[in-house]
Amino acid sequence: MRKLLICIFLLSSLDVYAQQENFEFTFIPSGLNIIPLKANMQEARIGILYFPDNANLKVDIGNSIDLLGFSWKKEKARLTFGIDFTAYALSTSSQGHRLQIDALDGFFGGNASFSKMFDKNLLQLRLRIIHNSAHMVDGHYDLIKNEWMDNTNPIPFTRDFGELTLGHVLTSSNLVLRYYGGISYSTLIRPDILKKWLFFTGFELSSDKIIGNVFSKPTNLFLAYQIDLRGLPAYVGNNNFIGGIKFGSWFEKGIVLYVNYYKGNNYFNEYYYRKIEKFGVGFFIDFF
Repeated sequence: MRKLLICIFLLSSLDVYAQQENFEFTFIPSGLNIIPLKANMQEARIGILYFPDNANLKVDIGNSIDLLGFSWKKEKARLTFGIDFTAYALSTSSQGHRLQIDALDGFFGGNASFSKMFDKNLLQLRLRIIHNSAHMVDGHYDLIKNEWMDNTNPIPFTRDFGELTLGHVLTSSNLVLRYYGGISYSTLIRPDILKKWLFFTGFELSSDKIIGNVFSKPTNLFLAYQIDLRGLPAYVGNNNFIGGIKFGSWFEKGIVLYVNYYKGNNYFNEYYYRKIEKFGVGFFIDFF
């Protein structure tokens, strides 16, 4: 009870301080300070990616939400703190109207995001602190033989990591370009043969001028790409391309239809040691 009263007092104090002309505090602000990276498989989203070669699915369930917001109007700067809760699963088939889930990756943690506007350019900095664990699920288990399928047993995969991303957004009358780079360091990782450092870079290019409005909402064509270097244990490059259309403003909530091409080590971490090359079509919802 005492801790709750202290939190209420601190929030009330912030609200008083927020009355100052330059500073503004917002409890549970609308939207997101920094929207998720489109070509990063480990971002929070809700949607399905379908793989035509074997009819498997990547099922995404999760969201990222800003809880505290601090704004400096004169400096055009904003700092937010939020949470990230998401998971993606590999569905290999369905039986009795039930999806068979083979493998699952969960991501739980929080973030601090800072952005500052310079004319039409926006500087972005995001720190995520995340726990990632991977699991095999009942869809990979043969109940008749009472064993894991394909002689593949579960791996105790775990990553507790901090991830720092620096991005730059350029906006013109026709295009929005964001390019970014970042590093990640795992304080705990299993199997321990894996390297603790991870490096990545990418870009997103979008335009709402090519198609025009649909039901009075902007429609964005976009292309995104990311490459990351992971020590598995040798460092290898993993490439992810995504392109499609978003119904809704680029920085607000909307519906995304897309095609995806991925080449590299499997992003389902129970199979991190396997090389894959996958083409998929899918959709996800932006909840900003």
